[in-house]
Amino acid sequence: MPSNDVRILAQAAVPTAAVGAVAAVVSGVVAGGKGAVGAVVATLVVILFMGIGLYVLQRTAKSLPHLFQAMGLMLYAAQILLLFVFVAAFKHTTLFHPKAFALTLVATTLAWIAAQTRAHMKAKILYVEPDKPEKTGHSS
Repeated sequence: MPSNDVRILAQAAVPTAAVGAVAAVVSGVVAGGKGAVGAVVATLVVILFMGIGLYVLQRTAKSLPHLFQAMGLMLYAAQILLLFVFVAAFKHTTLFHPKAFALTLVATTLAWIAAQTRAHMKAKILYVEPDKPEKTGHSS
């Protein structure tokens, strides 16, 4: 991964992890140990899903730049749908508190999107590759 991609990944994952940590503490206080576990699981799911999505999107931008915008829209729609599937699948679980899981999933997803947007806006990424100047004339 190029350094810009790693920087954007870190600038999105760190605030998301911080929001997840706060959610785990709040969920632990409100819903006990199962609430904290639900918040931690939700945070890990969001960081994993969104991180993989960012990686796929960056690979698409490099290999198929004409599909970048469509791929980005499709990818975010698929990620949101998969997160809904996770909420539905773990709705009645006894492994952790489902409401803490769902609320943390929403909060960390919003944190990721906001942090990634901010990282992209602050990054100085060339969207046109400058050509190397050709040598013309006689050099001696």
